[in-house]
Amino acid sequence: MINVGVTGGIGSGKTTVCKIFEQLDIPVYYADKEAKRLMNHDIELKSKIKILLGDEAYHRNGRLNRKFVASIVFSDKEKLEKLNELVHPAVRKDAKHWSQNQNSKYTLQEAALFVENGSYKQLDYLIVVTAPIEERIKRVVKRDNSNFDEVKRRIDNQLPEIEKTKVADFIIDNSGNTSLIHQVWKIHRELIKM
Repeated sequence: MINVGVTGGIGSGKTTVCKIFEQLDIPVYYADKEAKRLMNHDIELKSKIKILLGDEAYHRNGRLNRKFVASIVFSDKEKLEKLNELVHPAVRKDAKHWSQNQNSKYTLQEAALFVENGSYKQLDYLIVVTAPIEERIKRVVKRDNSNFDEVKRRIDNQLPEIEKTKVADFIIDNSGNTSLIHQVWKIHRELIKM
């Protein structure tokens, strides 16, 4: 089975693109969503997170204390890297297991950091979704009910789109100038032939 990654910067439209692929009966693994599930339910991962960040990383009910974790990792880059070193392998392992249980010509895995963490090299193909920064900021402000400066800071801390497109096998332009459905259909047909 062919494993295809979908990535792009915040607000680029990765999820929208994946939803179109899902309409074509292509299974999609959403890494961020699954990472949250694993951090709440994977006993081994939870134990490692507690060792790294302390027992306060989890509420008494066993759920991740997201506010506490965010307060630590977003003010301590080293702790963020160490947390990612725990979570990313668990997600990769889970995604691999998930992929092996799918019945499709190919599967998609959607994740924001495929290029940053180098895991795109373990995929067969990589799709990068792009959009102008102004459009991305507008989308995220509306989606997250945040403000322009907050979103701009988050974008400035991400790997620039141009770096992601350098390793892309396929690029989807989500500027609104070209039909997303047409672009997805074209990639879908190519992947089915492989």
